[in-house]
Amino acid sequence: MDLPKFHETFQPILETLKDGKTLATRDLITTVVRIYYSHLSPELLEQKTKSGENLLFNRIAWGKSYLKKGGLITFPERGLVKITPEGLANISNPSVGEIIDKSNFLSLYNSEEPQRKTQETNLATDSPQDLIDKGFQQIESTTKYELLEKLRNIDPYYFEKVVLILLKKMGYGDFIETPKSSDGGIDGIINEDKLGLDRIYIQAKRFNEAKVREKDIRNFIGAMSGDTNKGVFVTTSEFDAGAINKAKQAHHKIILIDGLKLVDLMHQYNVGVQTKTTYEIKQLDEDFFQEQ
Repeated sequence: MDLPKFHETFQPILETLKDGKTLATRDLITTVVRIYYSHLSPELLEQKTKSGENLLFNRIAWGKSYLKKGGLITFPERGLVKITPEGLANISNPSVGEIIDKSNFLSLYNSEEPQRKTQETNLATDSPQDLIDKGFQQIESTTKYELLEKLRNIDPYYFEKVVLILLKKMGYGDFIETPKSSDGGIDGIINEDKLGLDRIYIQAKRFNEAKVREKDIRNFIGAMSGDTNKGVFVTTSEFDAGAINKAKQAHHKIILIDGLKLVDLMHQYNVGVQTKTTYEIKQLDEDFFQEQ
């Protein structure tokens, strides 16, 4: 016997949630272990990851994450889990993994292989470093997806502040939040440098599905006063072709940041994310064995 792989926990998780009740994540994991894996040896049940986390708990948590991305479960509140109608319809479906693959949630960050199963690796040809790199890439992709989903559901005013905090972290100067009742299409103003020698106007649109269109860029340009010709337009969605062309043709310098670029920058500058684990890899020190 061996511990289940993370994708082998899909069915047990759905079965545990099939009564439609909302469970705390910790309760879900312990229930799955008790019902489906309590027969495993204590040695297996106590296996740890390199960071010291229970390995089985870790795999169930990853299974939960994938089911969420596939739309089979939902997180109604922080730390809570509930099955969705689609999840109920697929409790007995042995091909539930294919549904998650078709949701293609990681293809945003794995465009070279959008239809591949991201958990697959080729042990015959991949070096240990290849496997580490693939694992880190998969974790990073999942984090960015979750971050974008969170941004699309937070308060629009708080999203504006997140954008200003990000720009501050990127090395720009102090920022000013404009009054919400009369911002005139400008959500914030940030100094281009620490000394405040030039100012940049910010527009932040928290959209779920709708794209930013040409009129949005036109309105943004119209709201910029004569004391600056630089602006940054940020959205959690995308810019349509008209918006992109309008920004390029404008006399102002307009930088467009879509949802994917936004989470890339937030991940890079540690805004809205935190380091969970640090791994240390050691190799032979040849210099140590050099004859003196």
